[in-house]
Amino acid sequence: MDSLEGSSNGSSNPIETRGKVITCKAAVVWGPKQPFVIEEIQVHPPQKLEVRIKILYTCICHTDLSAWKGENETQAIYPRILGHEAVGIVESVGEGVNDMQEGDKVVPIFNGECQECIYCKSDKTNLCEKFRVNPFKSVMHSDGKTRFTTRDGSQPIYHFLNTSTFSEYSVLDSACLVKIGSDAPLKMMTLLSCGVSTGVGAAWNTADVQKGSSLAVFGLGSVGLAVAEGARSRGASRIIGVDINPSKFLKGVSMGVTDFINPMDSGKPVHEKIREMTGGKGVDYSFECTGNIDVLREAFVSTHDGWGLTVVLGIHPTPKMMPLHPMELFDGRKIVASVFGDFKGKSQLPKFADDCINGVVKLDGFITHEFPFAEINEAFSLLMKGESLRCLLQF
Repeated sequence: MDSLEGSSNGSSNPIETRGKVITCKAAVVWGPKQPFVIEEIQVHPPQKLEVRIKILYTCICHTDLSAWKGENETQAIYPRILGHEAVGIVESVGEGVNDMQEGDKVVPIFNGECQECIYCKSDKTNLCEKFRVNPFKSVMHSDGKTRFTTRDGSQPIYHFLNTSTFSEYSVLDSACLVKIGSDAPLKMMTLLSCGVSTGVGAAWNTADVQKGSSLAVFGLGSVGLAVAEGARSRGASRIIGVDINPSKFLKGVSMGVTDFINPMDSGKPVHEKIREMTGGKGVDYSFECTGNIDVLREAFVSTHDGWGLTVVLGIHPTPKMMPLHPMELFDGRKIVASVFGDFKGKSQLPKFADDCINGVVKLDGFITHEFPFAEINEAFSLLMKGESLRCLLQF
């Protein structure tokens, strides 16, 4: 059947589509680095503990860019619908879904929370046994099949990061959706699906940045600037931004960055420059947001011996290994990774959304461009050129 045309606020009549296959438009990628093809696809009804949503807005993240490039061959599978930052409205729910209903506004999360497994019940991790982030996963959990097919129904189209938001409609496990307030600012809420939650959470939850502390952020994209904003809100006294794109420095000022280093201009290794700026000691925390092994090395040795903490946020290509010798850890420096900012999505993201709405975290400036969904290739081009933070696509 034809897809339902919703209004700008996402209203539609789910009675007409509930339990039926929906035909709608999606941006399908058919191979690494191939242009997105806007085409009609079929979106099948949600099964047990699944939810079908109408996407209202979606953003483009560097993780989508990495997947589009096919940087990790073992994760590559096509055709596929990428996208994992979005906000939408529930069109219909499958059997057993009790925490959402048709018409609810929701935010997809790539790192789900079933709230029942031993991982979800532990306060030591935000990973879920069944629905944690898994770049190798391309089908639904319940039956190992896709909910997307080509227009004629002859070929499956694969899922991405539990979400697949580059489509007018998508089907997700209910564990990968967070209900938000009906009056929440929808464009802002798209940022909570990944970038802002990951960056702010890394500062708040993973590193627990303390008032008066110092830190260096390597890579001033959306995640790196969200780290800076999270550290600013915690009262960090010095936030050093490191990036080879000078335009990012101006953006960083409004998000708490106090000092800037362009590695192309410093004339010496970045960690030496940072130590000079901190009286020879190094920073209390460093955050690596680039996915570059050499940068990770610089971030690690930029921290204060005895207690320096490096948080890894960048997505690193395989098969490269960590550039550290085990004996270096005996100097007291530590290194950890952070997934989704260590937020438990379903149980903790609603409170974080309220913090953002109430101004605890300032989200103005993260969305730098807005495009109609049909111009997704142009939006990707801006991201590849380093000319955007988040491009918002509207259906």
